[in-house]
Amino acid sequence: MGKEWDIVEVLRHSRHDWLNKLQLIKGNLDLNRIDRAKAVIDEIVIETQHETKLSNLQMPLLAALLLKSNWENPSFKLEYEVLHDSESIKVDDAGMTNWTNSFFLCLNQSIEQFQENHLSITIEPQSNGVRFFFDFSGIIIKRILIEQFLTDSTVNVVVKEFTENELALEVFMPR
Repeated sequence: MGKEWDIVEVLRHSRHDWLNKLQLIKGNLDLNRIDRAKAVIDEIVIETQHETKLSNLQMPLLAALLLKSNWENPSFKLEYEVLHDSESIKVDDAGMTNWTNSFFLCLNQSIEQFQENHLSITIEPQSNGVRFFFDFSGIIIKRILIEQFLTDSTVNVVVKEFTENELALEVFMPR
């Protein structure tokens, strides 16, 4: 599953992230860019709301994986969005987390490092389960690794798009 994080490491990374955000706000205020500073604050608020919705999903393993992803996967930037707050829907947290972790590992090996690689995950709770949309944009250099991963997938994946610059997948986890 990747390395185990102790509470001190998590707090250190989190503190580092918050200091970066505060420096960005302060830098914009110092340059008298009030609108940009407000925009940064708005982005932080939205990001925090998504973290809260993610934490409320009753999928603690997946939440932990996504929350620490940008610390562990330097080759792509992860953003995620939970479309609405839901009453708890019981789906296979461990199964989805294992698949997502394997997908991250595959992606790390398949893309060109040090490029503008972005992965966006949209999580849509539904009455009969949870739908996950994975949208990657960047530079895919080892398509065969992704094809192999998708062939061997333990969950039902629908490929919406797959080019050298984009990969769009949909995964549905039933109740």
